[in-house]
Amino acid sequence: MSSHEIRFSGFGGQGIIRCALITGKALSLYDDKFATMTQAFGPEARGSACSAQLVVSDEKVLYPYITAPGVLMALSQEAYDKFSGGVTEGGTIIVEADLVKVKDELPGRTTWRVPATRFAEELGNRMFTNLVALGFFSAVTGVVSGEAMKKALPGLVPDRFLKINLKAFERGYEHGREALAGATK
Repeated sequence: MSSHEIRFSGFGGQGIIRCALITGKALSLYDDKFATMTQAFGPEARGSACSAQLVVSDEKVLYPYITAPGVLMALSQEAYDKFSGGVTEGGTIIVEADLVKVKDELPGRTTWRVPATRFAEELGNRMFTNLVALGFFSAVTGVVSGEAMKKALPGLVPDRFLKINLKAFERGYEHGREALAGATK
């Protein structure tokens, strides 16, 4: 049985919960997996810490909460500081390159950096940061296919922004593929 525990984290307003919703939908409906999602956020709407957790499996998920995440996406310094130490040995950490300063690489874990906010701003609005990060996440982890993620977007992003969200996802995905190619040379 193959299973993954994933934590998306950042601060309110970055689309962290939406990242988990999109990924869960992609896995469940288009990649033939089972997934459960839980979320946690502070009392403030924007600016406070928030996280969303996914448990993904080839079989039915019997316990919906993560116990030992193998993947962490941290889009804020606070999220990285709070959650990076809990990533399992052999795990993957993805950070927002311009917002998170990684002081020391954690032994036995792979850390990837994506300038998601910068890429989103180049596309016209930093609100697309989460989709850039999701594209990168899909490329470097292989947990979910890029095609499934793109199919999951309708209904979870506003229709009028669907094309730009797809473009943001593609930008992150391409950057992830380039990063993987550079790492294997």
